[in-house]
Amino acid sequence: QVQLVESGGGLVQPGGSLRLSCTASGSIFSMNAMGWYRQAPGKERELVASITRGGYSNYADSVKGRFTISRDNVKNMLYLQMNSVKPEDAAVYYCKIHDGSSIWGQGTQVTVSS
Repeated sequence: QVQLVESGGGLVQPGGSLRLSCTASGSIFSMNAMGWYRQAPGKERELVASITRGGYSNYADSVKGRFTISRDNVKNMLYLQMNSVKPEDAAVYYCKIHDGSSIWGQGTQVTVSS
């Protein structure tokens, strides 16, 4: 089975930066688009950013201009660079392979506090 492992979360101050990482094992990583999602308590899980297998990206309006999604197909890694972090960015962040599956990892917690 496919296994997704997210890492890099932690405590960050408003206006600060953080970089999240994701690795996927047991999958054809380079052949699929990927996405970063987040879920805050009491809220629906939402798509934050996506990237095609060729490296073209798209972002939710709420993070556009602040976050950058990237991938390294050689290392089988997906990244989310978070800059100018706001309190509303606090959530558990998940990565996903856009292959029609519903498999999720355990996520990584991002806490925004001064």
